[in-house]
Amino acid sequence: MLDYKRKEERICCELRVTIGEAWGIAHNISASGIYFETDLELTLGSRIDFMIKYDTPGGGIKLNCEGSVVRIEQRSNRLGVAARIIESKFNAASA
Repeated sequence: MLDYKRKEERICCELRVTIGEAWGIAHNISASGIYFETDLELTLGSRIDFMIKYDTPGGGIKLNCEGSVVRIEQRSNRLGVAARIIESKFNAASA
């Protein structure tokens, strides 16, 4: 069993998460992790690459991340996925 404890403050959100060709909705995110719901079938311990794109007053931003799935739970017809963020990089979003 993984001993995954939250170390950073989580921020509640409703952000679209792109996971390859699939997508999900993030419900909270911190500097070290994210929780989202998706239709994509994922497995515990798997590595995932995902992207969050959002607008700021200074323009669009993309957050590209590599993560590891640390928890999966059935949420009605979707999967709730908690992932530890291993690496992240901000980029300006193209128009």
